[in-house]
Amino acid sequence: MHSPRILFAAPASGSGKTTIACGILRTLKNRGKRISAFKCGPDYIDPMFHERVVGVKSGTLDLFFSDEAQLRRLYAQNAEEADCAVIEGVMGYYDGMSAASDEASTYAVAKALRAPVVLIIDARGQSLSALATLKGFLNYRSDSGIKGVLFNRMSEHVYKALKPEVEALGVVPIGFLPKSDDLMIESRHLGLETPNEISDLSEKLDALAALLEQTLDFDALEALMGEAEELKIPAEPDVPNMPKTVIAVAKDEAFCFLYRDNLALLRRYGAEVRFFSPLHDTALPKGTQGLILPGGYPELFAKQLSENKAMRDSIRTAIENGMPCLAECGGFLYLHDTLSDMDGDPYPMCGVIRADAYLTQKLSRFGYATLSAKENTAFFKAGETIKAHEFHYFESGDPGAAFSAVKPNGREWTCIHADGNLLAGFPHLFYESDPKPIERFLRGCAKED
Repeated sequence: MHSPRILFAAPASGSGKTTIACGILRTLKNRGKRISAFKCGPDYIDPMFHERVVGVKSGTLDLFFSDEAQLRRLYAQNAEEADCAVIEGVMGYYDGMSAASDEASTYAVAKALRAPVVLIIDARGQSLSALATLKGFLNYRSDSGIKGVLFNRMSEHVYKALKPEVEALGVVPIGFLPKSDDLMIESRHLGLETPNEISDLSEKLDALAALLEQTLDFDALEALMGEAEELKIPAEPDVPNMPKTVIAVAKDEAFCFLYRDNLALLRRYGAEVRFFSPLHDTALPKGTQGLILPGGYPELFAKQLSENKAMRDSIRTAIENGMPCLAECGGFLYLHDTLSDMDGDPYPMCGVIRADAYLTQKLSRFGYATLSAKENTAFFKAGETIKAHEFHYFESGDPGAAFSAVKPNGREWTCIHADGNLLAGFPHLFYESDPKPIERFLRGCAKED
């Protein structure tokens, strides 16, 4: 597969990757390019931002969820119609799943995809010292893959002085972004959903793109993209002969954490995905055979969700009558007897999980986990595993105990309700890591044995 591509990495989080990647995406789009965007790691927010604010298709690249062959297949599926692809890294370039490992790091993703890398260096308070950072990252691994550099918060005067020094290191100087705090995209922006917020951020991106047109060498950037070597894509696995199903998937301001690849697998397996809103609709879509409640921000909309009693009753009745349901994190919270809002005030929810959900003051069980079924369930056989990720400040009076979860560091806990056709808990599942349970879910929706 010939696919021009570039990966933006940085020495550390907070270096400006998201701001610069989004500005470059907007600039390339303004130039008429068909672009695919990707985010390394398990993040839902940046891909959602790429799609809703920047306006480009975006996917997830994660080497905990996928092996290298599968990573390439997922990349190809999402990039096949694009002129070029922009990949945004996560954390520091070499930072992996443990303190002394580069496993599943941005560096590992760059190697798996043979993607040229542009290192973004936050040069605030530096001049020549920024080159020491660059040289250190070039030399730390002989196959670093770093082909270009872009300096954030650097003046034009300093950049012009350093440019020959960069070239002497064999690295392409892509350009610089001067200090421009009013154009930075802060982490608090990335979860915002209202139309006004999106409009304001879109205007900010237009201003950022106009600035980058003056300070970046886009010809050099596109040349680096074009140097990406041919990527060998493994053959797609066979798709089982599946029944046609209608799957209702919650999607609105409260429920928005959806992996593009999860939805693609559902469709590949014969599902017609029908989106609905627990906030604004009063019943499940007509003909629904299965239900998926993804994560999101139900705690921010607890009052509105509670006031929509017709929808709460519709969902509870469907599950009690045996409709297969997958509920993750925010969707799991919605199924509780009550959910507290950010002020700690409880509101009635669906009443499927007979417990209360409440805010804590810290992230609970944050990070990657491998889930193993402790016994046979409707969709999993005892001992079967699937890859997942947890990220939540809320807790449940009953998080479930049908699965064991093990973090890469060995920490273990129990989680998930697997009652009849219901699978509900805090972990976010990545379906492609083992599609077999999803196949069983869809067959259950079609009432196949």
